[in-house]
Amino acid sequence: MANDPQRRAWWLKTLHEWHWISSAACLIGLLLFAFTGITLNHASQIGAEPVVSNRKAELPAPLRESLQQLKLEGKQAVVPELAQWFAQALDVRVAGGQAEWSEDEVYISLPRPGGDAWASVDLASGAVEYERTDRGWIAWLNDLHKGRNTGAAWTWFIDIFALACLVFAITGLFLLQLHAPRRPATWPMVALGLVVPFLLVILFIH
Repeated sequence: MANDPQRRAWWLKTLHEWHWISSAACLIGLLLFAFTGITLNHASQIGAEPVVSNRKAELPAPLRESLQQLKLEGKQAVVPELAQWFAQALDVRVAGGQAEWSEDEVYISLPRPGGDAWASVDLASGAVEYERTDRGWIAWLNDLHKGRNTGAAWTWFIDIFALACLVFAITGLFLLQLHAPRRPATWPMVALGLVVPFLLVILFIH
């Protein structure tokens, strides 16, 4: 590659194109994941006071009777009529949640980034309770970093973002190879980036 000027020029142009396109595509994601890498590393030092909100209501008798029947049928997914009632009565989204049935209660777990939430329905009295815990925007960003309770769309984003980062890193490596003959410090710096974390693992992580 280095001995053929035309071939080298073609590779330089191609690698630079892929390098800047991938860097542009993953720039914001890199900033986000770098920042949340710091916040996750110091999670115990970043204080956050959870904010808990609670709402209560009473389920209409016809819907309660319908849930009793669903209990006998062993339904697990939150049925549309129950999800619609929650949306109208409590302004709460429970569609897509999983219902856990006990003898006299339906419990719906509603995990979310940066907090938690749950809802319960008393099948005998119709009493409904919803509780949401919010741990702040730092916790929310940390959960985005981990992909915790973020859904399929965010999981796909992380996978695509990771591929863009790989393209960015690999094209950068080839560009380093092309420029290394005129930059003697190139490979020592690359080696340093490998040796330092390796030594930290060997010496300080047990």
